[in-house]
Amino acid sequence: MTRVLVLNGPNLRRLGTREPEVYGADTFEDLSALCRETGRRLDLQVEVRQTDDEAEMIRWVHQAADERLPVVLNPAAFTHYSYALRDALAQRTAPLVEVHISNPAAREEFRHTSVVAGVATGTIAGFGLMSYVLALQAVAELVAEGRAAG
Repeated sequence: MTRVLVLNGPNLRRLGTREPEVYGADTFEDLSALCRETGRRLDLQVEVRQTDDEAEMIRWVHQAADERLPVVLNPAAFTHYSYALRDALAQRTAPLVEVHISNPAAREEFRHTSVVAGVATGTIAGFGLMSYVLALQAVAELVAEGRAAG
């Protein structure tokens, strides 16, 4: 069974209360349960994490690179400015799918640029929590194809 890290950046633990008109009413616990259940169906061992700390996120990305673990990443606000995170992600050794609950391109202009997208295998955005399901399906397919860093 392939282990996958689902990493979430700042404020995502506040799902359900933070801007529900943008992010929906589901909680971070709902998201975590959905990812774990999706992983079980896809024969993936999913570990869901969230941090508001950029350094901690970078440590997790380094761990994923060292252990050759696929990553589903919602960098949240780090998406738009964290070159340190981008540089860590560039060291990846397995598929990396950037994911967003909302569609950043349909929001404020400062959200239109992702410094992460250029080092990701692909990006899925705008489908609510279903974005994570689609990202995990992509990871499962990439792993089955044997695409290490995709």
